[in-house]
Amino acid sequence: MWQCLVLLEEMTGKIKLFLSESRQELKRVNWPRKEETVRYTVFVIVLSLGLAALLGVLDFVFIQVLQKAFF
Repeated sequence: MWQCLVLLEEMTGKIKLFLSESRQELKRVNWPRKEETVRYTVFVIVLSLGLAALLGVLDFVFIQVLQKAFF
């Protein structure tokens, strides 16, 4: 019974230390400005839509070629 309490106290201490160190590390992070975040987000969305369109066109072309070749 006492061993469980000791183990629980050790784990609680380690968790507190981890959270404290994580908080300190997050204060040192160089976060991007809002403008950068918006610019990168728009870039990713546009790139994703462009690749989706390209894959859709390629899929359509391959389907048309295969249908003409085999049917």
